[in-house]
Amino acid sequence: MNIRDLMLFQTIVREKGLTKASKMLYMTPQGLSRVIKNLENELNCQLLVRTSSGIELTESGTCLSEYADRITADYEQLRNELLHIRQRSRGVVDLLSAYGILRLVTPECITAFRKLYPEIEFHYREYPDRQVERLFQEREGNVAFSIADFDESLYDITELETFSIKLLVNERHPLSECSSVTIDALRGEPLYIESHEFKIHHLIKNKCREAGFEPNIIFETSGFSLCHKMVKDNKGISVTVDFVFDDMKEKGMKLIPFSDGIYEWKMCMLTRKGDKPCEAVQLFRQHIIEWIKSIENGDITR
Repeated sequence: MNIRDLMLFQTIVREKGLTKASKMLYMTPQGLSRVIKNLENELNCQLLVRTSSGIELTESGTCLSEYADRITADYEQLRNELLHIRQRSRGVVDLLSAYGILRLVTPECITAFRKLYPEIEFHYREYPDRQVERLFQEREGNVAFSIADFDESLYDITELETFSIKLLVNERHPLSECSSVTIDALRGEPLYIESHEFKIHHLIKNKCREAGFEPNIIFETSGFSLCHKMVKDNKGISVTVDFVFDDMKEKGMKLIPFSDGIYEWKMCMLTRKGDKPCEAVQLFRQHIIEWIKSIENGDITR
């Protein structure tokens, strides 16, 4: 028996059948049957009973399933701990970034860091901001870019830049005549917005609820671009930030600021509270801070 066998067994249990599990795993049902037979021979018990609707666990199978969950969870935790040891000893920057932030920091910033420190191993992955934080809390990566607000007991936080969130409307929409709006302007309007995996979604939804109504969300998406397209076609309204609006360069649309509170998209760099960042992460943080300052001073253009 090995970890792989236990993970295959877990998939069979989760999918409630060999055929479904084989499709998930890109294996043949016969191959999975051999894995089960080998486990049963090694443990000297029957694990599964095949039925017309799939499989059922025997009492022994249920017992193995419970142990397999604990063993594979411990194994993943061990792998993460060993990865962190390697990161600290070898000099690794393993960055998790919320969508949009690398666009602001600029790819040239990352390229410059790699040229400055070729000996540092560098990795990055991009996700929606709430997913970044979930993965970071699960000890994926050793530095993260995400969008405020945060639980300050979990992170050491470096604020990088802040942008106002504004209402996006077509110039033919009646709201385009307004110089500013309150959240009540969204009442009843067809709204295109980023999904619940993005903090901007929850900020707008909570503002609407505080004003006593539910937003009329027509569609949720994983990025700003579809929202801009739907507004361009005058099929609804959306919310966005200046730098995305400027990048899209779409004619016939207008940004309108909110006048009834703070609507911010604040990007920050995170390390875990209590973890001493390795030298590679400290160098990366300093590089990012200096790069952002150079952008603000006009020495570097996006």
